[in-house]
Amino acid sequence: MKTSDNHDSCSFCGKHKDQVVKLIVGEDVAICNECVELCQSLLIDDPVPKLEHTPSLDPRDIKRHLDEYVIGQDNAKIVLSVAIANHYKRINNKDKNTEIEKANILMLGPTGSGKTLLAKSVARYLDVPFVIADATSLTEAGYVGDDVESVISRLYAASGNDVEKTQRGIVFVDEIDKISRKSESASITRDVSGEGVQQALLKLVEGTKCRIQPQGGRKHPSGDTLEIDTANILFIAGGAFVGLENIVTNRVQGTSIGFNAEVKKAMTGQLDLVTPDDLIRFGLIPEFVGRFPTWVALQELKLSDLISILTNVKHCYVEQYRWLFEQDKIELEFEQAAIETIAENTLKNKTGARGLHSELERVLLPHMFNIGAYRTNGITRVLIDTALVNTPRELEVSHEQTTRKVSNS
Repeated sequence: MKTSDNHDSCSFCGKHKDQVVKLIVGEDVAICNECVELCQSLLIDDPVPKLEHTPSLDPRDIKRHLDEYVIGQDNAKIVLSVAIANHYKRINNKDKNTEIEKANILMLGPTGSGKTLLAKSVARYLDVPFVIADATSLTEAGYVGDDVESVISRLYAASGNDVEKTQRGIVFVDEIDKISRKSESASITRDVSGEGVQQALLKLVEGTKCRIQPQGGRKHPSGDTLEIDTANILFIAGGAFVGLENIVTNRVQGTSIGFNAEVKKAMTGQLDLVTPDDLIRFGLIPEFVGRFPTWVALQELKLSDLISILTNVKHCYVEQYRWLFEQDKIELEFEQAAIETIAENTLKNKTGARGLHSELERVLLPHMFNIGAYRTNGITRVLIDTALVNTPRELEVSHEQTTRKVSNS
């Protein structure tokens, strides 16, 4: 037999090229088709495990990640970090003698305080499927609207149609306060928009095996269904709960009755003192409150928080708009006084961090509309000052710029 140095034989099995169908020759080695087929069968029968990054479940690491995306709300971040760490420790628990109950999370706070962003940032850190469900669009089974199971269908789609990933995902149910029942007394009829939806969510939130349509949409008797276990799906509910502070104030300070009684105002920042009884008085049914043992209140953002959200947080709004302007070769800059004015206007409107986006759109709209004209007339820099914030308008093209443009052409 000839040596493999002449590339006449397989370097692995030693067979001569005349003994095999094909011999693949490299610079220093050769391999026959039989060895290739053998290697392929070994890889199929015993695949190489994928090395996946496992995020740390140390609450401090989770909070550090949240600090990159969310300004302020330190108490909410701590509570959320601990709850998330404990939830995924529970999922990874291999001890069959120890059963840990699921602790879903309820976040209370004014609009624009960061409830949705916190939930989304946690899901990004853990690299798990995540969906946002609007509680106001859900209805009890049998009514027009989205069944509560449709939330799981959307989570399944977000996971890339992977059942195992779906069963470790996170569902954020927004506007949960909007499905409160109309009175504290139990309803003898179905309340489609309130108590009925809470009742329909109970088993889903606690943990049940629900059947969904893989393609999404409402279930059909003759359609194919897929079984999803929601026992390990974490549900985070959020809402503004407007009026809940009045309930807390009345409980803490007592009610004022009579002509000479002192009129008491709702204490600000008292959502930290909320009890399960306060939530029940607000309109959540006791069974629903019991399935959210962890709750945290978010505070209304201060002026300094809004300024930091504009300029310091990861993927901040200012950086986003700078990128948009850079696509047209124009530099966008803001004076510090202009940044402060934008934040002050948002604070007056009481729209929270979400309102910063609207305020920036109002200020930058004339410039974004005329950005083509800026580029044509040689304007390469847009500086936003306080005057342009108070009275948004496009930049004026000077006679000198037009003359220079003509002479250059």
